[in-house]
Amino acid sequence: MAMRWGLIGASTIAAEHVIGAIRAQKDNAISAVLSSSRERADAYAARHAIPNADTELAVLLARPEIDAVYISTTNEKHRDQALAAIAAGKHVLCEKPLAMSVADARRMVDAARKAGLVFATNHHLRCSGAHRAAKALIAGGRIGKVLSMRVFHAVLLPEHLRGWRLDNPAAGGGVIPDITVHDADTVRFYLDEDPKRVVAQAVSSGLGQGVEDSVMSVWTMPSGVMVQSHESFTHPFAGSGLEIHGTEGSIFARNVMTQLPTGTITLVTAEGEADVPYESYNLYEYAIAAFNRAVSGEGRPAADGIDGVKSLAIAMAVRQSAREGRAIDVDYEGY
Repeated sequence: MAMRWGLIGASTIAAEHVIGAIRAQKDNAISAVLSSSRERADAYAARHAIPNADTELAVLLARPEIDAVYISTTNEKHRDQALAAIAAGKHVLCEKPLAMSVADARRMVDAARKAGLVFATNHHLRCSGAHRAAKALIAGGRIGKVLSMRVFHAVLLPEHLRGWRLDNPAAGGGVIPDITVHDADTVRFYLDEDPKRVVAQAVSSGLGQGVEDSVMSVWTMPSGVMVQSHESFTHPFAGSGLEIHGTEGSIFARNVMTQLPTGTITLVTAEGEADVPYESYNLYEYAIAAFNRAVSGEGRPAADGIDGVKSLAIAMAVRQSAREGRAIDVDYEGY
């Protein structure tokens, strides 16, 4: 379907992934980009061939041709920008985490629902062909009853993505809102259930200043499945992936916690090891296509607003547990 987008935030993720994914859709275009800096707005618009560069949110939202916005500003700005976009009648695709609190995230999602607008969270990992193939193995009974899941997502944060993520808690910095929130959505995607309780430890090991840069946690699931999660900004050679173990087999997914369609899936059963093929495609193009279909009334986004609320709730419980040194029940604010 035809869709005209406004970019709220002249961001790196938009430049590297989302602009191309939007333009890959038939009859989709980007009409304007917003930055608080006139110089940055103009330079970004020129570099990416975007016709309008705005520095006031109201100006961008007043553009009648814009149907939807993609929000990729720092985390503390998401709530007010999303609510303004919804009030202006725009569909919203918002970066994770949706907000600085679960209550604010729910407010955003509820506002969109009441307005009859599509609201989606940009959880790209569940769009991956590798993850979808691995989940299909579980659904098909290939590993029997699931017993445990381990997610390892410890990386070295690239230089160009540092800054506020490492030193600005007021902007939502720290590895928990940046990576744990993604892993929370990934676990929910695989297991189709929501964690009840978490226990965590976090450290600031030198890269982060005033925020945590590494965290480990264990989650209690309603079904009894045990979940272990590890996120970090400081591990250059750890690799990333997940393991899912069941009564009849295990799945080993390596180098799949990424924005790129890469990695390997291995199924291990009594019959031996087998490489699992999967469809390789651009994760963001998949997400934008699903968003467009949802706007046209066909299905739901790859990750909707409730998915974003729940992943944030889990991440916030992990942070609270690490800070208070005790088990924390996850509060989904009624969702």
